[in-house]
Amino acid sequence: MTYILAIDQGTTSTRAIMFDEAMKVAASAQEEFPQHYPESGWVEHAPSDLWSTTAATCRAAIEKAGSDASDVAAIGITNQRETVVVWEKDTGRPIHNAIVWQDRRTAAICQELRDAGHEQMVTDRTGLLIDPYFSGTKLKWILDRIEGARERAKNGELLFGTVDTFLIWKLTGGKSHVTDASNASRTLLYDIHKHRWSRTVCDLFDIPVEMLPEVRDCASDFGMTRPDLFGREIPILGVAGDQQAATLGQACFGKGMLKSTYGTGCFALLNTGDTPVRSNNRLLTTVAYQLDGKPTYALEGSIFIAGAVIQWLRDGLKIIRQAPESQALAETADPGQDLILVPAFTGLGAPYWNAECRGAIFGLSRNSGPAEFAKAALESVGFQTRDLIEAMHADWTDADGEGVLRVDGGMSASDWAMQFLSDIIGAPVDRPEVLETTALGAAWLAGMRAGVYPQQDEFARAWRLERRFEPSMDAATRDARYARWQKAVQATMSV
Repeated sequence: MTYILAIDQGTTSTRAIMFDEAMKVAASAQEEFPQHYPESGWVEHAPSDLWSTTAATCRAAIEKAGSDASDVAAIGITNQRETVVVWEKDTGRPIHNAIVWQDRRTAAICQELRDAGHEQMVTDRTGLLIDPYFSGTKLKWILDRIEGARERAKNGELLFGTVDTFLIWKLTGGKSHVTDASNASRTLLYDIHKHRWSRTVCDLFDIPVEMLPEVRDCASDFGMTRPDLFGREIPILGVAGDQQAATLGQACFGKGMLKSTYGTGCFALLNTGDTPVRSNNRLLTTVAYQLDGKPTYALEGSIFIAGAVIQWLRDGLKIIRQAPESQALAETADPGQDLILVPAFTGLGAPYWNAECRGAIFGLSRNSGPAEFAKAALESVGFQTRDLIEAMHADWTDADGEGVLRVDGGMSASDWAMQFLSDIIGAPVDRPEVLETTALGAAWLAGMRAGVYPQQDEFARAWRLERRFEPSMDAATRDARYARWQKAVQATMSV
C-alpha cells in the first residue's frame, strides 16, 4: 500500500493523517499543545511545541497505519496561517515565541499605518487590509522589539516563516526555506499580481526581504525530510494554508463555488477564477491556490471566533464538558428567549475589521441560562457567516456556482448548527462525506504531484455529499432575526 502523509498543523493541535491510495483515512494521530496569553489580546505558541507535536504525530500515524516510511510516497502540509516564527539560520533557535494569527498586539501599529494613508497602497498590492491579523505587522513588532534583530536579519542571520515554512525548515534539516503562494498571500508582504514579495510594502514595514522564504506553487518540490526523522527521506510535495487547503479538499475548483470551514475561527472562500476581485466590503482578495505557475484567486471572509465560542462555553463558563454537548443543550433552550451573542473576544473580523471591540450579549432575562447561552453561541456562527456571504454577493455576481455553501470543520458535524446556518443564509448547505477536507486538500496536492492521486477534474468528480440542509425558516423571520444581529453588532462596536 502506498500512502500520502498529511500534516495538519492547527491553532490548538497538530494532526498527522495517513491517506491511502483511494484518498481514504488509514490512520491518524493528534496532539494538543498549550496556548500562551502573555497579555490581554496577545496569543503565542512555543515554536518547539509546533515542531515536537508535528514530529510525534507523524511517527504515530505511520505506526498506526502498520506501515513505515518506505510506504509514504509524499508529505503534504497545511497549517494555521498568518502565525509568525523568526529563527536563527545557523542554530534554528527561535528568537521569540510564535505570534499567532489571533494576536492583536499590533493594533496600534496598524492604526498608525492607516492614519498615515498607507492602506490603499498595501491593499492594491496584497489584496489585504492593514490589520493585526496578518503576518507583516507581527514580524515588524518582533524586529522592533528584539534588540539587534533587524540588523541580523539584513545580514542573513535570521529567517522568517509562517508555520509551513518553519516546519519545512525543520523537516529538511534547514535545507529548504520555502513557502507556497497561498501562505505568502496572507503575510501582507506579497504582491498577488506580480507574484513576488513586495519591496514597497517590506520597506514600509522596515522588513528585510533577505529573511523571507522562496515562494513556490502549492504542488511543488519543497525538499526532502531528514532521513533520521522517519527512517528514510520523504519528499514534501504539497503545501497550502489551511483555508485554501480546505477549498481544494472541497473540490471548489469552479468559479463561483463557495466553502466555509468551521474550526477555531470560520473562513469562507469564494472562488473567483483567474481574476483577483477587489472588495468594496472589506473582504480579502487572496490566492486560493497556485498550480503550474497559474494562480486562482478567491474572495475571503474571516471570522475570528467560531469553534472557539464553544470552547468558551466549555472552558470559560464550564456549562458543557465536551463540545458536542452544546447542540443537545441548545435544543432545550426556551424558544421565547432570543439571546444574541456577539463573540468579539479578540475583535471582529470581516466585514467589520474592528480590532478593539470585545464580546457582548443582548436580550438577557432573569430566566436566561446555560441552554440559551449555548443556542446563542451556535447561532452567532450562522449570523457571522451570513455577514460574509452578504458582502461577497455585493462584491461579485459573476458566479457559475449554484448558490450552495459547502461546509467542513468540527462544527459542521452539528446538524442543529448547520440547519440554522441554512435557515439564516437562505441557501442549501452541503456537508461532504469527508469532513477532514483541510488535510485532504494537502494530501491531494502532494499525491497529485507524486502521481498517486488524480488530476483536478477527476478529483472533483470524486467529491461525495453526506447531507444537504435546506432552509426551512420563512423569509420574514430570517430577515428580522438577521436585522437584530446587525443591530447588536453595531451596539457592540460603539462601546
